[in-house]
Amino acid sequence: MTSTSDTAERPGGPKPVEVDAVVLGAGVAGLYQLHQLREQGLNVRAFEAGSDVGGTWYWNRYPGARFDSEGYIYQYLFDEQLYKDWSWSEKFPGQPEIERWLHYVTDRLDLRKDITFGTRITSAHFDEDRNRWDIRTDRGDVVDAQFFVTCGGMLSAPVTDQFEGQESFTGRLVYTSSYPKEGVDVRGRRVGVVGIGATGIQVVQTIAPDVGHLTVFARTPQYVLPMKNPSYGPDEHAWYKSRYARLRQTIPHTFTGFEYDFEHSWYDLTAEQRRAVLEETYADGSLKLWLAGFAEMFFYEDVSEEVSEFVREKMRARLKDPELIETLVPTDYGFGTHRVPLERGYLEVYHQDNVDLVNCRENPIARIRPEGVELADGTVVELDVIILATGFDAGTGALSRIDIRGRDGRSLAEEWGRDIRTTMGLAKHGYPNLLTTATPMAPSAALCNMTTCLQQQTEWITRAVAEVRARGKSVIEPTEHGEEEWVSHHEETAQATLVPKTHSWYMGSNVPGKPRRMLSYIGGVGTYRQKCEEEAAAGYPKFAIS
Repeated sequence: MTSTSDTAERPGGPKPVEVDAVVLGAGVAGLYQLHQLREQGLNVRAFEAGSDVGGTWYWNRYPGARFDSEGYIYQYLFDEQLYKDWSWSEKFPGQPEIERWLHYVTDRLDLRKDITFGTRITSAHFDEDRNRWDIRTDRGDVVDAQFFVTCGGMLSAPVTDQFEGQESFTGRLVYTSSYPKEGVDVRGRRVGVVGIGATGIQVVQTIAPDVGHLTVFARTPQYVLPMKNPSYGPDEHAWYKSRYARLRQTIPHTFTGFEYDFEHSWYDLTAEQRRAVLEETYADGSLKLWLAGFAEMFFYEDVSEEVSEFVREKMRARLKDPELIETLVPTDYGFGTHRVPLERGYLEVYHQDNVDLVNCRENPIARIRPEGVELADGTVVELDVIILATGFDAGTGALSRIDIRGRDGRSLAEEWGRDIRTTMGLAKHGYPNLLTTATPMAPSAALCNMTTCLQQQTEWITRAVAEVRARGKSVIEPTEHGEEEWVSHHEETAQATLVPKTHSWYMGSNVPGKPRRMLSYIGGVGTYRQKCEEEAAAGYPKFAIS
């Protein structure tokens, strides 16, 4: 084990603290990664920008924030007692309960002592002479580490400052991605919500009963599925906890890391049988229609259109009004090729007399004014509160906003600004001992239960670190050829689907100038896991260990 040592003070800076590994982030991935590396006997320090653990569930505390994965499959599966000693109050728990669960895990594993809170890593430079990372923070920390493991999250770098004049608004303007802990009082006030992705939908349906007037600014319509969220008591707890062994065995190997999987082939069924499957999965009140309906909808236009029309039909029946249907029901992309939100009474909100809907495809936001939002046609919507649910720089943003430099001073932000490439989403050629989770070309929030994927990715990293140490070596780095092999496989897999034909954060389309590429691996969680296992079993042929 390496301990804090009296290493020479770097010119012009404080004396560095020497550790074996630095972990960026204390969310679902970071907590488990810290635990695993400590179990190896490594001296590890984690840095977290927030004042406590939670990651996504620390920052996203906006009204209505909750799981759309069932709580009992979002848990860690590496420890049976850790799993069984926590009981959820409902099928899809809300943010406060999720945050309490992560506190429970943190305290149970005694992780806080190795986490520095309220601190952002601002730079990480690889020292080729010493084969170590020089890592610095916004609070002046200087850390010398062999391994730099990033657990910054797939959706953690918010897209901000999109609108001219935001700073001039005299009311309260907040982002859902950094919602104030104390909340925002919207009772009886004129509130505008910008964005109707999964987050905007949760906000709209939650605050609608309390506001004086609500204006929703909608650009891209979303296919939505109704959530059924029963309360859980002793019987439900006993039921899902009794299935722990089965869940641990099956969840990591399904297509999306959920407990359900695709069971039907579209072309093997009659029209009546297909409709029955659609109705059954829709009625489940979960993401089952999307993630366990028909896999063919991701590949074939005719299947995509039929499934999409089924969901449109359900939405139209609830919306009724032609103008609402025109603004809120998608027609230019297929169901499931964008993120599919769950909702509870969201569509019915637009029938309230105190709710207005602005179609921003026809009348975009021109600027923010002191009194509210000005539209392209000159209309000014006067507001007291603006809530921006405007998305993230997915996949790359968490790391490209840090000055990360590898061999020969190469910049990760500059490289990803030209072409987004990784090796299995776990590492990057030219950046030795930089090991990554929730980055491009691994399964992630696009088509994966995140806890399933993050557990697998951190476990692979832990095994790779152990392999380097067992060989008596100091560095692991993808080869250029190994990375090219994975990028080619990723592209071939993605291009076989309909997703690259769409425009969404899945393809980086929501960030101007971002290279267009399918950010998440879409070949299936189980398939990805198998390929990772094969890589390790074969001695890491895509990597150089030296």
